[in-house]
Amino acid sequence: ETYRTVKNSLVQLGCPPGPDDCYLALRGLRTLGVRMKQHEKNGNLVARWLEQRPEVKRVMHPSLESHPQHDLWKRDFQGSSGLFGFQLVEGFSQKAVDAFIDGMSLFTIGFSWGGFESLILENKINSVRSVDKWKYGDGYGQTMRLHIGLEDTADLIKDLEEGFKRLHRVNEETRRN
Repeated sequence: ETYRTVKNSLVQLGCPPGPDDCYLALRGLRTLGVRMKQHEKNGNLVARWLEQRPEVKRVMHPSLESHPQHDLWKRDFQGSSGLFGFQLVEGFSQKAVDAFIDGMSLFTIGFSWGGFESLILENKINSVRSVDKWKYGDGYGQTMRLHIGLEDTADLIKDLEEGFKRLHRVNEETRRN
């Protein structure tokens, strides 16, 4: 019954997947559980590390006890992923934030959260909101979104540490000029 419904939808929409697409989807599904457990483990480790950083005002990951909706997450979910956001403290220049992101060696800039790679992106949420602007609150700076992949967390943390050094260095240079 489900097969016929899906098949009819694809025929009517004119976008059936090719055999290679189906093969890749089935191949990926076989290891999805194992990969998601590792994404969760890596994501939680990096999120907890970020909570300790003086440059970070807030980490937005519902599996963290500090998250305002943690109890809701505990009630409704059995696990988490490596996709979350964090906000810098106020006071970093845009040039410094750009240097933080652009100099990453393991994190790449991107939106695709389905892969195994770690990704980083500045999230300017108010540029896409049309009704109510998101109120960051006092002391909040730029917002970053991370997808923590399957790389070694020590390497990811080292990459972020180097990014925070660039953030400070370029911010100081910007202030002096």
